[in-house]
Amino acid sequence: MAAQETAIQTNMPRWKKFFREVRAELKKVTWPTKNELISYTGIVFISVVLVAVLIWIIDAALAKVLELIIK
Repeated sequence: MAAQETAIQTNMPRWKKFFREVRAELKKVTWPTKNELISYTGIVFISVVLVAVLIWIIDAALAKVLELIIK
């Protein structure tokens, strides 16, 4: 209720207030350095590859088991 009263009292459109608050919050963000970004990207890429290989191995094993059951 208090938030509605504040919005009414300021006579400011809600979208303007929203974007002003977004800008204020983005100023508080600690952005990674270039080296950190490259490092984190590499970690994510390696993790994705490892999970994909793991899923491929499990899929191949289950396919073989299913093939043996069907025969």
